[in-house]
Amino acid sequence: MGMCISTETSSKRWPPEMRLSRRKQKGKERTAERGGGAAPAVDLVEEELNHVPRRMVSSGSSHVACLHTQQGKKGTNQDAMVVWEDFASQNDSVFCGVFDGHGPYGHFVARNVRNSFPLKLLARWKPGNDSENTGPPLLQQNGSLLGSMNSEESASIHSVEEEWSDGDEKFPEVYVPLKRAFRKACKLVDKELKLHPTIDCFCSGSTAVTLVKQGHDLIIGNIGDSRAVLGTRDDDNHLIAVQLTVDLKPNLPREAERIQKCKGRVFALQDEPDVSRVWLPNNDSPGLAMARAFGDFCLKDYGLISVPDVSYRRLTEKDEFVILATDGIWDALSNKEAVDIVASAPSRSTAARALVDCAVRSWRLKYPTSKVDDCAVVCLFLNNAPSEKLEKHKQPSPEKQEEKQQEHVIKPVPLAQNSTLERFDTFSAGCSEIEIEPVIEEEEISHKQPEKSQSTRSLAECILMSDEDEWSALEGVTRVNSLLSLPRFLLRDKKSSSRRKSL
Repeated sequence: MGMCISTETSSKRWPPEMRLSRRKQKGKERTAERGGGAAPAVDLVEEELNHVPRRMVSSGSSHVACLHTQQGKKGTNQDAMVVWEDFASQNDSVFCGVFDGHGPYGHFVARNVRNSFPLKLLARWKPGNDSENTGPPLLQQNGSLLGSMNSEESASIHSVEEEWSDGDEKFPEVYVPLKRAFRKACKLVDKELKLHPTIDCFCSGSTAVTLVKQGHDLIIGNIGDSRAVLGTRDDDNHLIAVQLTVDLKPNLPREAERIQKCKGRVFALQDEPDVSRVWLPNNDSPGLAMARAFGDFCLKDYGLISVPDVSYRRLTEKDEFVILATDGIWDALSNKEAVDIVASAPSRSTAARALVDCAVRSWRLKYPTSKVDDCAVVCLFLNNAPSEKLEKHKQPSPEKQEEKQQEHVIKPVPLAQNSTLERFDTFSAGCSEIEIEPVIEEEEISHKQPEKSQSTRSLAECILMSDEDEWSALEGVTRVNSLLSLPRFLLRDKKSSSRRKSL
């Protein structure tokens, strides 16, 4: 089910530039297999990054943030995340980010962006006057090797800046240099991915939503459909959710217009009319569900870009925390539900995990025929101590505890009645309780409801193709798949190479 095969005949030839790009990519792979390329240098960078203090890339917590990731049911976990305190060697600076990979090598792309983007950002953004001595030796060494952008890349960035400009609105001094650093760093990361000797990024990529908090200034950079949400208080001291980023999907008019100007196509399949995707001009692939991404170089000539949408917010005392999460969370929960779950977590260290657990439960209810997507969450807390209202919510009074215990008591049912007992699990999301019905096993669903996974024409017809060796998005509701298929010439190349190896 999550795959779309081209209906065109195999006799049609691909554009020469795409065949040439693929040859270059395969040449880089052969060079890496022989021991050439920059793979050892990348390993050294990652190894040195693992020893950087106050930097977290796996599930855990600190006094200002917590993060958690969980693998879905689709295979390898392609989500990555990072929290880097004392960023740029400043005590009041924190860098956070989540990255959602897609495609056959999306997990490698997401991890590479997680490691390289903060370094590129540091090299381009030098706070204070001691710019030459900012950061550890690793950052200074990499900063001298980054290079600069050419005029065409700069023109592309300026055009997008004008498109998403904020008019005459004035920002603090920290915003302008950081905005430029965000855009330049993203361009450099994408350029490195294109030339990477061991990662095939032709039909694999990653989203990225990142932020830098310096004092009361919050700068957010977003590429793709991951999201940042702020938990804050309104004038009545009620906890509300404020979305800080825009999901950069092909259904946005400006994004679709840019893609169509570059000869790319934007349309939704019959099975998922609410999910617009990006397609090649003359082939029904790859069906990317986002308008901006790192990697995915098969679409970079047809409107897909890696230019971030950078925004700014001045933090106040009413702002409590920021949630960065991949679409595995937002496909299952609303912004308000996510904020309520984090606020009602037993402790700050468990907030991210509580959000992931609730999203997985909600996912099984909303999409019972789909496989749960990977989830990654970073919660950045903005105040030093929890508010009084939050503490009261975390520690209910003894009377409320007794009431909750009485609610869970099952009353006996007379045997004369032919009724069955049904048990409903509930989880708290803020002040309201959400009932969760028993989850039906996947095997039962597949036998009882085969008609839901089979639609007339469109996507279902594509699955009838007998190429079992082809890479495809895994089974499930197609709307949760970021990428539907690979261009067919890639599949032929892989099959021919496997035959040579067998001989």
